[in-house]
Amino acid sequence: MRRREFISLLGGLAAAAGPGAANAQSGTKVYRIGILETIAAPLNVSNLESLKKGLRELGYVEKQNYILEYRSADGDAQRFPELATELVRLRVDLIITRGTPAAQAAKNVTETVPIVMAAIGDPLGVGVVASLARPGGNVTGLSAFVTELSGKRVELMKELLPSISRVALLQNMGNPVSPPQWEAMKTVASALGLSTELLDVRSEQDIVRAFDVAIEHKVNAISVGIDALTQRKADMIVELAARHKLLTAFPSREFVEAGGLISYGVSYPDLYYRSAALIEKIFKGAKPGDLPVEQPAKLELVVNLKTAKTLGLEVPPFIQQRADEVIE
Repeated sequence: MRRREFISLLGGLAAAAGPGAANAQSGTKVYRIGILETIAAPLNVSNLESLKKGLRELGYVEKQNYILEYRSADGDAQRFPELATELVRLRVDLIITRGTPAAQAAKNVTETVPIVMAAIGDPLGVGVVASLARPGGNVTGLSAFVTELSGKRVELMKELLPSISRVALLQNMGNPVSPPQWEAMKTVASALGLSTELLDVRSEQDIVRAFDVAIEHKVNAISVGIDALTQRKADMIVELAARHKLLTAFPSREFVEAGGLISYGVSYPDLYYRSAALIEKIFKGAKPGDLPVEQPAKLELVVNLKTAKTLGLEVPPFIQQRADEVIE
């Protein structure tokens, strides 16, 4: 074989092998990062871009020194074990998770691959970590404060419309982190003199029935919990709330951007951005179990005045002034 033909052949093989192989030849380590997510990538752009921004600021550039293996449960938490197993078989260097079911699934299938929880409701309460200060094992990450904030959203709805008397929680109670949210919500509602209703949703059909039950039981306001199902069906929930003219509070801004009335919760893009620092520490040799689980640093209140107008609702000025963003 002629020298020119041999060089051409080598170039073709390198191109066919992809960016990882090319960088491997230059001596650059290419990390394979698995992402175990609740929703598809097109619905998760803000969080993904925040993660990539955090990595980029630390010197990690996608397709140069890391590649992403994105796997979505598409709203069905029962798929997480299968997807986690697939990532482990791909020999990823690290797995990023969102939510309790995803974190549990990843932990159950590997004791060696590092796991960074970009967001989890209550890692200690569901047994994912041994303690917040020293998680132990192969897991660390960031908490999303979902239990603590479930009661706050009831207070917010009461401030928004003082005349409400019956509130409901719409949430998938099959998620291990959901029962504490329900208890926290009932405690706050009782202190405010409100009666409560639980709308347990495990499927798309359950969501439709839940709103029928809410109307039948004279529910005035609904607090929506965050779960793979409620995230995947955010548009449906927003549409049903508008159709039935129900006051509804959500756990994160994407629901309000989709047309929901109001949200109060952690900034998930901020959690994903901060996850990058944990990832770098692990890539540089730190053990996940030695890295404390971090608390959210940013809570945000988002109000959609356009939706309020369609509901015939006047958002009090003091709530608008407290809001981090007002959509008009």
